[in-house]
Amino acid sequence: MKRIVAVAAALAMSTSFALADDKPSADEAKSIEATMPAWGCKGGEYEKETEGTGVFEVDDTTCPDGIQFDAKLDKDFKLISLTRD
Repeated sequence: MKRIVAVAAALAMSTSFALADDKPSADEAKSIEATMPAWGCKGGEYEKETEGTGVFEVDDTTCPDGIQFDAKLDKDFKLISLTRD
């Protein structure tokens, strides 16, 4: 039983490295920067998911009243979700 747990833990750790996000290209970052002010948000850290979904993430973007959110944009830079951080 311990061996199964150890193997499962090793697999979970090894796959988390394979799913790391990338930085968007300069053009993609410009498109993200153009989208977020329409929602009253600015700043944050941009990431591009590497799972092939075409989803972009904006972590810790500051929106009205100084509240921070995490945003997800689709491949066309349209807002999918805006979640309070």
